[in-house]
Amino acid sequence: GVRQTLEILNEYMPDLDIHEVPSGTKCFEWEVPDEWVISAGYIEGPDGNKIIDFAVNNLHVVGYSVPINQTLSLEELQTKLHSIEHMPDAIPYVTSYYEDNWGFCISDKQRKSLKPGKYRAVIDSEKKSGNMTYGELLIPGQSEEEVLISTYICHPSMANNELSGPVVATFLSEWISSFDNQYTYRFVFVPETIGSIYYISENLDHLKEKVIAGFVLSCLGDDRTYSYLPSRKGNTLADRAAKHALKYIFPKFMEYSFLDRGSDERQYCSPGVDLPVASILRSKYGEYDEYHTSLDNLEFVTPSGLLGGLTALKKSIKTIELNKVYKVTNCCEPQLGKRNLYPNLSKNNRCSIIKDRMNLLAYSDGIVDLLEIANLLNRPIWELSREVKTLCDARLLVEC
Repeated sequence: GVRQTLEILNEYMPDLDIHEVPSGTKCFEWEVPDEWVISAGYIEGPDGNKIIDFAVNNLHVVGYSVPINQTLSLEELQTKLHSIEHMPDAIPYVTSYYEDNWGFCISDKQRKSLKPGKYRAVIDSEKKSGNMTYGELLIPGQSEEEVLISTYICHPSMANNELSGPVVATFLSEWISSFDNQYTYRFVFVPETIGSIYYISENLDHLKEKVIAGFVLSCLGDDRTYSYLPSRKGNTLADRAAKHALKYIFPKFMEYSFLDRGSDERQYCSPGVDLPVASILRSKYGEYDEYHTSLDNLEFVTPSGLLGGLTALKKSIKTIELNKVYKVTNCCEPQLGKRNLYPNLSKNNRCSIIKDRMNLLAYSDGIVDLLEIANLLNRPIWELSREVKTLCDARLLVEC
């Protein structure tokens, strides 16, 4: 399904480059594994009818299962079944990593209904030397400095933990392409972990030189909350932009620690790589009951949830685009009245616009950036930037 996924994304992003990496390719301590191809997988009950079928739900077969065609007793079969006792209607998502194994996933309710007898287990699959496939999109900007957007394309049938990331990334790329962007944007669509490790191994020097901020996109589709997971350092431009944006979208957002990491931020922020990459999410992976089950579906993910995830990323990107350093051109306060930027009658309760102008002039020292000033003034940077333009047009501020 990975190649199908990228082909669909390519319809929305015609400039998406699709790459193939051969099995056996070394990347740091890792190696690109063999390709896994599955044609069928099912269990027949004692009456000869199929009780579960990969064709009905592709979570029914443990990922990367080796081929099998065996008749087993119910007792023997139970050792190869996976279910979740406290979620009786959910089919779990299970994968066997880097080890020959096989198994089936089933709802606990159905598992407990199985009758003694002989069962036939069939998995028609193949491990073969092939390729790991990933996609990459570059949107050039005025600057060669880059913002990295990374998401993954490897979890079958997961709506929030999987598809919400590529979906939001796709429409984020469309939005960025619609304006005159300051920075260059690099989007990567990779299989989680091995994909990001390979990508870093091939591009480490470039990434370390060019990337000023980045975000891992995952779990962006539900309506329950917003979440933020920092970079390892916790104070990068990506961290500051994410927290600033979320503060004005959903002030009660969940703030996690890098100790709670679990996606590709593990690779981008690892020692020796040290990229300024944070994560913006709705309900964080591992923190909602439906996680890694068949219940992470299109009832859990909603259009408004996806729009909220997209909005959080757009506001974060806008924050990065607007964040510059300015310096006043005058010593002491400038005479704003003669420029029609200050009222000529002295009154109490000056309006917020006048306060913003005066505060911008007070703090723009050529060192402090606009994001820090916005946080100090408790004002959204996208609103404050309008007054920056007014003051720049009046030649009272200059960009450093």
